[in-house]
Amino acid sequence: MSYPGYPPAGGSYPPAGQYQQAPGGYPPQPGAYPPQAGYPPQAGGYPAQAGGYPPQAGGYPSQAGGYPAQAGGFPLHHVTPLINVLCSVQPGGGMPQGYPGAPAPGQQPMPAFPGAPNPSMPGYGGGVPTGPTPPAAPAVNVRHCQLHQPLGALKGYRGTIKDFPGADPLRDVEVLRKAMKGFGTDENAIIELLGSRSNKQRVPLKAAYKTTYGKDLVSDLKSELRGNFEDLVLAMLKTPTHFDASELREAISGAGTDEACLIEILSSRSNAEIQEITKIYKAEYGKSLEDAISGDTSGHFRRLLVSLSQGNRDERATVDISMAKQDAQKLYAAGEKKVGTDESQFNAILCARSKPHLRQVFHEYQQMCGKDIEKSICGEMSGNVESGMVAVVKCIKNTPAYFAERLHKSMQGAGTKDRTLIRIMVSRSEVDMLDIRQEYLRLYGKSLYTAISGDTSGDYKKLLLKLCGGSD
Repeated sequence: MSYPGYPPAGGSYPPAGQYQQAPGGYPPQPGAYPPQAGYPPQAGGYPAQAGGYPPQAGGYPSQAGGYPAQAGGFPLHHVTPLINVLCSVQPGGGMPQGYPGAPAPGQQPMPAFPGAPNPSMPGYGGGVPTGPTPPAAPAVNVRHCQLHQPLGALKGYRGTIKDFPGADPLRDVEVLRKAMKGFGTDENAIIELLGSRSNKQRVPLKAAYKTTYGKDLVSDLKSELRGNFEDLVLAMLKTPTHFDASELREAISGAGTDEACLIEILSSRSNAEIQEITKIYKAEYGKSLEDAISGDTSGHFRRLLVSLSQGNRDERATVDISMAKQDAQKLYAAGEKKVGTDESQFNAILCARSKPHLRQVFHEYQQMCGKDIEKSICGEMSGNVESGMVAVVKCIKNTPAYFAERLHKSMQGAGTKDRTLIRIMVSRSEVDMLDIRQEYLRLYGKSLYTAISGDTSGDYKKLLLKLCGGSD
C-alpha cells in the first residue's frame, strides 16, 4: 500500500518532487516523532522512550538521531563553535579583530567571555545565519585550550545512521507486517526499513505494532527470522541502555564469562550512561550489576570492574599538567620502579581520573621513563587484570581505534565472534562509526566494509553493511 508523500515499502526515499516544502520546515506528520529543538511541535508525536541515554552532565544537547556524547570520546558538533570562541579570546577579555561581533577599533569591547550574550552572534542551534559568510575562526590549539580531546571530537556528528525524514511508526509497522504476513518473509523490506531508521525511530515500532495489530513485534520477528540476522534485528529494536544491560547480563550469566565485553562496555560509556545501565540491570534482572560482577569475577580484575561500574569518573575537560605529572610518577612508582606491582594504584588512577587528564598522564609517563604505559602494564601484570587495564588504556587513548581493533579480532581467524560484531556495529552506528572506519583502514589496510563483506553472508551481511554506511 502506498501513501502520498511517504516513501514506498522498503524504507527508500520518495521520488523527487513529491514533498511540498512548507515555510519553516516539514509540515506536521500525524503520529510523528517528538519535535526537535528549534522546530514547531508536531501533533500526535510519540512520547520519549524509557531507557534511552540520559543527558550528559555538563554536556551539550543531543543531535537528532545520535547517541549522547561519550566521555573522552566524540562530543556533538555544537562544541566546535564554542571551542573556536574560547580559544580566540584575547588576554584582555575581548574578541579578536575580524571575528563576527568583534568591536571595531576605538569602540567599546564586549564583556569578557562568558558574560552578556553578543547580539551579533547567532544562537547555537538556531539554524544557519543569513547574510555574508563570516570569516573563518582561528585554528583550535587543543593543547593550549586544555581540552585534550581526539581530533575526531571536532568533526561533528560521526555516526552513519541518521533520522529518516518524515518517518511515521504507524506506516513503518505496516511495512513490517506486510513483510512477515503470508507465505515466506520479505527480508529485504525489513533490512531497508530498519537500516534507514535511527534508534529513536526504531524503538517505538514495538508499541506501534502492538497498537495496530494487537501482536508483539519481537515475537513475530523471532518466528520469521533465524540466526545472526534475527539477533541483529532484535538488537536494533532495543534502546542503547537496555541493549548494554542485556549484553552485560549475557557476558556474566552465559557459558563462561566474557571479560572483554564487560571491559568494552564499562570503559567506553559515560557516567550517566553507566548509571542508567545499572538501574535497568537491577529492574530487569532483580540483582545489582555490582553484585553480579562480584559473584562472577575475582581479584584485581573484579576491583577494576566494580570501580568502572560506579559511573563516577571525573568528567572535567580541563587538564592540570602538574597533577598529570604527579599521577605519572605514581604509576611509575607502582610498577616499573618497584619489585612487584601495586595494582590498586593503577586502579585508582585509571578509573577515577578524567579521560583528557589520563591522556596527558600517558604522555608524561612516556616522557618520564621512555616506555609506553601499555607495555609497562603488560610487563607488570598478567591474566584478566592485564587485559582489562590495557583495554581501558586503549579506549582512553583512542576510542575509535580501540573499537576498530575489537571488530578486527571478532572477524579474525576461524569463525566469527558474531555477538561482538553485532554489539559494536549497533552501539557505535550513531556515535563514531565514521571514525572507526577510518581507523580500521589505517590499522589493517582495508575497509571495514570489505572485511564485513568477506566474513559474513546473506541478509545478516546486508544489514551489517547498512550500519557500516559505506566503504572507504
